[in-house]
Amino acid sequence: MLRFILKRTAYSLLILLGVLILTFVLFRMAAGDPVATLLGKNPKPEEVEQLRQSLGSDRPMFYGKWRKTEAYTNVSFTGGRSEFNAVKYGGNTAAHKTGMILKDDGEIIFRQNFTPDGRRCLVQIEAEGQYTVNGTPCDGNSETEIDTDTGTVCIRGNATVKKVNFCRESDDPFDSQLLASLKEIVTFKSTAPYVEFFNFGRTLTTREPIREKLWSGMLPSLMLMLPIFFGELLFGIILAMIACVWRGTWIDRVIVVLSVAGMSISYLALIIAGQWLLGYYWNWFPVWGWGSAKYLVLPVIIGIISGTGSGVRFYRTVFLNEINREYLRTAVAKGASPVMVYGKHLLRNSMIPIITRASGILPFLFTGSLLLESFFGIPGLGSAGINALHDADLQMLKALVILSSFLFVAINLLTDIAYAYVDPRMRPTK
Repeated sequence: MLRFILKRTAYSLLILLGVLILTFVLFRMAAGDPVATLLGKNPKPEEVEQLRQSLGSDRPMFYGKWRKTEAYTNVSFTGGRSEFNAVKYGGNTAAHKTGMILKDDGEIIFRQNFTPDGRRCLVQIEAEGQYTVNGTPCDGNSETEIDTDTGTVCIRGNATVKKVNFCRESDDPFDSQLLASLKEIVTFKSTAPYVEFFNFGRTLTTREPIREKLWSGMLPSLMLMLPIFFGELLFGIILAMIACVWRGTWIDRVIVVLSVAGMSISYLALIIAGQWLLGYYWNWFPVWGWGSAKYLVLPVIIGIISGTGSGVRFYRTVFLNEINREYLRTAVAKGASPVMVYGKHLLRNSMIPIITRASGILPFLFTGSLLLESFFGIPGLGSAGINALHDADLQMLKALVILSSFLFVAINLLTDIAYAYVDPRMRPTK
């Protein structure tokens, strides 16, 4: 059994690594640089540089000795653009939709916005023709290193310059954005505590520590999700067992009709109806806020009602598939009590599909908590996710995505272990 658990744990770690890499690609490559969103229009180059360094978005994606910099103005001349800060022109130059055209030793002069902290800079040029960069001959697309104490960068020649980008030298080529993302999950330290987990830095908008926000939101979310999960599971199994025992009677038909109705009603409609009827009209429960257990009663009731319908339908089908098996007829023939027949034999042999469904709905309770926490003002992880989405706080969203991924993989690991525990046939053979 121990070997089985270790094997499943190793598989889970590989899955988590794949999820982390995929999340990194989506949030870094697809979402782009968050600096423009945070600083707005026309930020100072020093502000852009400092924010990129604090966020780590200036680092190479996977590996490299150069980082982004705003020490010189990065430009794209395509489309006929010619006006850029700290960029001047000399000689015969003309802006064209294909780029900046240099003729008869025309020149483009880049002045430093500030002195970069790297030892050297790299000038990346996309161009056609022959030209020089501070006297270094180049032809076509080129990359040229320059000293940081050089106040200006001069491109001179007979060429069409399309784009010019600048990078500063990095101290460690392995100090990449991917490595920084992995360090957010686990970091090894030389002092106690020697291992640090889930250090996602600070939010992009309020600059609060993300780990503190996650911890503060985890307790309200667990207090909301766990009662819904166990209540939905318990009521679903009990009602499905009653319907199975009295199958074909009016009790069975009423339970089936109510379960189908519960499945058909929108989650949002249940929230609005519950708030109006139970909270506003009858004034039984508060409908907004967070302070004691009474604020959780109404959202827990709504969550249980919403999920019990589909659970009853599923568990009833599972029980009906088992109820005509020979082992149950044998137990009845031997005089076993109904509690022993249904409560032990039937339920135990139906545990595999029950565990499968329970493990499938638990991670998605987090999605349901998004609506409940938003409508009832509960400061949990779901509410934090909605606020981060509104504020375009990619760092907080990434932390929530990774946390939910860990939850999903951990639940699947526990499900595999539970399978082996309840059904000896699924245990590994020696």
